[in-house]
Order: sequence, then structure tokens, then C-alpha cells
Amino acid sequence: MAAPRKRSVAVEAEADARRQGDSGVELALPSDTAAAAPLCPHGPTLLFVKVNRGKEETRRFYACSACRDRKDCNFFQWEDEKLSGARLAAREAHNQKCQPPLSRTQCVERYLRFIELPLSQRKFCRSCQQLLLPDDWGDHCEHQMVGDVSVTQLRRPSQLLYPLENKKTNAQYLFADRTCQFLVDLLSALGFRRVLCVGTPRLHELIRLTEPGDKKPHIKSLLLDIDFRYSQFYMEDSFCYYNMFNHHFFDGKAALEVCRAFLQEDKGEGVILVTDPPFGGLVEPLANTFKKLIAMWKEGQSQDESHKELPIFWIFPYFFESRICQFFPSFCMLDYQVDYDNHALYKHGKKGRKQSPVRIFTNIPPNKIILPTEEGYRFCPLCQRYVSLENQHCEHCDSCTSKDGRKWNHCFLCKKCVKPSWIHCSICNHCAVPDHSCEGTKDGCFICGELDHKRSTCPNIGTSKKANKAVRKQKQRKSNKMKMETTEGRSMNHTSVTGRKKRRERAHQYLCS
Repeated sequence: MAAPRKRSVAVEAEADARRQGDSGVELALPSDTAAAAPLCPHGPTLLFVKVNRGKEETRRFYACSACRDRKDCNFFQWEDEKLSGARLAAREAHNQKCQPPLSRTQCVERYLRFIELPLSQRKFCRSCQQLLLPDDWGDHCEHQMVGDVSVTQLRRPSQLLYPLENKKTNAQYLFADRTCQFLVDLLSALGFRRVLCVGTPRLHELIRLTEPGDKKPHIKSLLLDIDFRYSQFYMEDSFCYYNMFNHHFFDGKAALEVCRAFLQEDKGEGVILVTDPPFGGLVEPLANTFKKLIAMWKEGQSQDESHKELPIFWIFPYFFESRICQFFPSFCMLDYQVDYDNHALYKHGKKGRKQSPVRIFTNIPPNKIILPTEEGYRFCPLCQRYVSLENQHCEHCDSCTSKDGRKWNHCFLCKKCVKPSWIHCSICNHCAVPDHSCEGTKDGCFICGELDHKRSTCPNIGTSKKANKAVRKQKQRKSNKMKMETTEGRSMNHTSVTGRKKRRERAHQYLCS
């Protein structure tokens, strides 16, 4: 990365802000006239703003869209920072260095050559996570290799590749077979003919394993994923190298048009978007990306169908419900517990708080979605939807209120159902865990403290910006004054030292004469 020393001060300042309890970082949507976002190895960066409770910090900065940990991508640039040509060139060179070694076209050509090889010559390097052609064997002779790679293995690449498990960046917690089969059966029962799989490689695999001759109707699938390794196993019309946090197609317009054609096929009928983002990802950039995919789908709709919505399954932990519904008010959360093969905790069959917190958020009416009764789900005639066995209907709330699979209790003081482990606190005047801090940080607006809106929509934001602008100008004037005084002091000190030196020389000459 170019000039790390020059950026270290800004990086440390921003990191210190993250560590403070009453400060945070929010996504800032740039204006239509704003300059294009600078690029990092993961595509266009996102614009963020550092906020402190009780005041507005207006200096904004760019950071990586996909990586929340600086160890994975340490890009940082203030919005108003001017970079030299040398730094821009160094950054461009670094971005190119971080790109995959093979282009998308080269991967397809290698794949076509690979499947023509006899079984005995089909090898996969586990150390490099790469399909090998005979010409490559010499470079990998000391690596761990798998031989006799069958067609079945090629059709299940997620079982050949090591999953990436950085939950803040590109976590690949792969669906368990139970969940994957449920989703395929459900999509088929709902009549979908095409599935846009955004970050769901195992679902993409299972859909493609369903042959047209099977009893179930054939479903087509397109995978969008940030894991470039899947480029080795799919043609251009089956996989796009894609960053879901900034809606960036790494292979440019050609990949974008593949996605557009897939969404608009049959005038947009019979397609659904299924996504399983990393749980550490920010909800707002994900929502912005999905809205762009929705807009792309709507381009193929007629004016009479403008009221329709693109069906979506957004798979995410249940405690993000309010945030997701903030961006998609028509969404509801299903009780179905999604589980994963390679996650230590998110397993089906566990009880209490150990069960998976991952759910399906969708804009499809819940009464159309049948959950498997053999796994303990039942239909609630009052709510007109399937719920988990422990989710009991509350006559006071007139709803099946549990979110986490346990039976919740109704609090008459709070006038709502709460988790069974919570108690009503007379100091806070609401229910919370028994050992909570009554003086803990509260949610709400960072500027005025109100709970009914966020900083970005605060009515006092204009006044706050003017006040902070004046404060910044005053600090800048003070800083400039201190610099001038320091410079003058150095100049005076230099003059006095020179004068004393000359006087000593004259005195020495006089004494020696």
C-alpha cells in the first residue's frame, strides 16, 4: 500500500474513535455530484462519517466496503484529502497486485481443458486451491493434491475448496444439507424458475444438481460471490465475481449484463433473489445493493407491473430484524432456523440459547410458506403463518412473539413479550437482563439523543454542522497561529546563536593577538 507513514496518523485517529463508547462510524451516502469513490482491491470504497454522541463530526472518510478489519484491507482516505500522482500510481499498482492471477476468460478456458482430461489426470491442489492442468504439476509436486477429480466433485466445488471463515469480510458458513434441501424444495413449491444466489454457493450447487428430467421443475441459478475461486468451476453465465457491499462486478460490463439478462428473462417473471451475507456486514450497504438489483429487475417490467416487488430471501440473524425492516418495510421474519455445516454453534436440534439465531427475511406472504412439521414447526391459525413449537401465541400481543425459538413471557408493564431470562427493571422502567447496567449507552440520535430517529435524519443536523464548522475554523486559526509562533521562535533562536558564536570568535582573536 502506498505511503503507509502518511496515512498512519489518520488511521490511528479513526481507530481511536471506534474504541470510544460514545462514538461510532456510520455510512454516509455521497451526493449525486460527488466525485467517484476511490478504489481498493475490493472495488469502489464506501464513504463513512465519524460521529460522537451529542455533536456532529462532519469530516468523512473512505474505507473498504467488504472488510471491517484493517488487517484484511487497510485502505483509508479522508474525503477532502488530495493525493499526489505518485501515491495514486502506487495505489493502482497495489490494487492490481491484489487481483486474482487469472482472468475470468482464462479460468473458463482452463476449465474446458480440465473436463476433457481423463480421470487419472484431473488433479486439484489443496494448498493453492486450484484445478491443475498437466503443465502445472511440476510447480505443485510438493503440495497437498487430490487426484481423480470426478464430475460429481466438480459440481460440488464447496466441498473441494476450504471455506473462508472471516466473519467480518467474506465468511462462508455453508448451508447444511438440511437447510439447502429445504430451500430448494420451497423455491420449487413456490413456482420459481430462476434463483439469483448472492453469496450462497452451496444453494447454487444443489439447484444445478437438480436435472431437468427430475420430477420437480428445473430451476436455473446464477451465483454472485466475492470468492474468486469459484471462477474455476463455472462458465460466465453461471458465476459472476461480485462484491455485494458495493454492487461491484469485478469483470465489468460483461458480468453486469449477464446479471441483468438473468433478472429480466421472461419479463422478470419467476425469479427470486436469495442472499446470505456475512453476519459482520453492515446492513445499510447491503440494503443499498439489493435495491440496485431490484431496480435492475424493474427495468424489464412494464408500467402496469411497476407495483410488483422482486421476491427476496435475506438470510440473517434475527436480532437484525428492526434494521432490515427499516429498509424493507414489507419484509417479515420466518421462524425457520437456518443451520450451517462449518459453524460451531449454528446447528439444528440444539435447544434454548444454543440454537441457531439465523432466520429468513422475506417479502413473500408468510402464509404461503410451509415450514416442515417433522422438524417441530406448526401452523398458527391466528397469525396465519408457520411458527416454531415453542413460539406460543400471546393473547395480549395477539401474535406469536418469540424471536429466538424460546417461549417468551408477557410483561404487563412494558406491554409486550420479552425473553424468558429478562426481568423488569424499576430504574430503567423496561425489561432487561438481570445484571445489566442502568446507565449504559442508549440507542438513538447522536446529535440530540432522541430515540425516534438517527443522526442522518436529525432536524438539528444543519445547526450542528454550522456550529462544528465554526469550531473547526477556530481550531485551524489557533493551530496556524501556534505554527507561526513556533517558526518565528526558531528563527530568533537561530539568530541569537549565530550572534553569540561570532562574539566568541572576535573575543578569541583579540586574546590571541
